[in-house]
Amino acid sequence: MSIVERVRQPEYTGENRCIPCTVANAAIAVVLAAAAGAAWWLLVAPGTGAVVAAGVVLLVSAFSIWLRGYLVPGTPELTKTYFPDWLLAKFDKGPAGAGAGGMAPGESTGDGADEPEPQGQVNPEAVLLDAGVVEPCADEDDLCLAPDFRSAWRERMGAIREEGAERDELADQLDLDPDEVRFEEHGGAFVAFYDGRRAGQWESRAALIADLAAARVLPEWVDAWHDLAIGARSQLLGGLRIFIDECPDCGGPVVAGRETVESCCRSHEVVAASCQDCGSRLLELPYDETAAQGAGGDPAPS
Repeated sequence: MSIVERVRQPEYTGENRCIPCTVANAAIAVVLAAAAGAAWWLLVAPGTGAVVAAGVVLLVSAFSIWLRGYLVPGTPELTKTYFPDWLLAKFDKGPAGAGAGGMAPGESTGDGADEPEPQGQVNPEAVLLDAGVVEPCADEDDLCLAPDFRSAWRERMGAIREEGAERDELADQLDLDPDEVRFEEHGGAFVAFYDGRRAGQWESRAALIADLAAARVLPEWVDAWHDLAIGARSQLLGGLRIFIDECPDCGGPVVAGRETVESCCRSHEVVAASCQDCGSRLLELPYDETAAQGAGGDPAPS
């Protein structure tokens, strides 16, 4: 391993680079370079030597920022502590929440353009309750899946999983050529591409299977499904995942709980549901958003 590879910190560079850290350290580098030039001018001799000294400091600082992501040790933690959260959120590269989920199956991409902006807003709990998809639990003050819907959804998820039919199913629902659809995994996230462009993103393969199956079953329960905008469909599909208690991918139990998620720029609290046996993430919502919406479900508590 070369010296450069040993010094490089991939957790803070490349796709993981913290933009606020980089900007803050670049400003510090400029100040240090100016100070070095001024010191040379005053303490050594006026002239080009001061310019060279400033240039050397700036070059070394820039190399350090490029290689390690920062110049001042501890910058990522200092940034998370002292920068306002609203600013860090603008540069955050953490995974999208479940409700965002990318493109809702059932909405055509047309010529394969990038996924459209979410449209429309619905209250998933109200819509699912009104459609009879969820109902008050028999033994607790919460909502649970209606037995008939649970059975139909599980059967469809099982068929997709056993046949390995995610690509064909997604292509059929989005009216795409299956030969042009491909999937990539990035840090657990499952991303679909069509003709070289992103068509949708899910927290995991398990989340994709759940959404594909739900998009087949929900139209039989939600009368206005085909009239809903893509954003509303995505909200319903993402909201429905909170009620999953059996992993769509590995078949094990689902556990839900509050977690602290670390990204390149900040730490934040989320409510997450994951498959206990294989670790696939099904759902991730900001904790404050979940509390405000009063989201509930029947995953087993962690």
